[in-house]
Amino acid sequence: MESNRQKKIAGVLQLDLVDVLQGAAREGGLNGVLISVSKVTVPTDLSLAKVYLSIFPIEKAKELLTGIKINKAAIKHEIAQRTKHQLRRMPELFFYLDDSLDYIETIEKSLKGNEDPIKDSDLLEDRDII
Repeated sequence: MESNRQKKIAGVLQLDLVDVLQGAAREGGLNGVLISVSKVTVPTDLSLAKVYLSIFPIEKAKELLTGIKINKAAIKHEIAQRTKHQLRRMPELFFYLDDSLDYIETIEKSLKGNEDPIKDSDLLEDRDII
């Protein structure tokens, strides 16, 4: 269970990361690209932050995530400057794609009958049988 401090720090990081990432996308000439920070989690020791990103259009998501990871140090520095009066130590940032919307869409298609995992077993993930 997250403490109030963890929630507060995650919220501060989330707001600042949205500003920084959207600003970088605009400066980079990526008009029409939407980057949202769907979730930030911080452990009790506040040493790292897992940042989950939703990127639209999805076709550019992997490319943009790679660019974000390459520029992680610059992003961390910018966030540290913005939060210097709120955080003593800036956590290490780890970026991940949030694929929950794709997962929900796949479930909805299956429920509507557009895709039938029983007839097309390739739709199902491979699982180890015990």
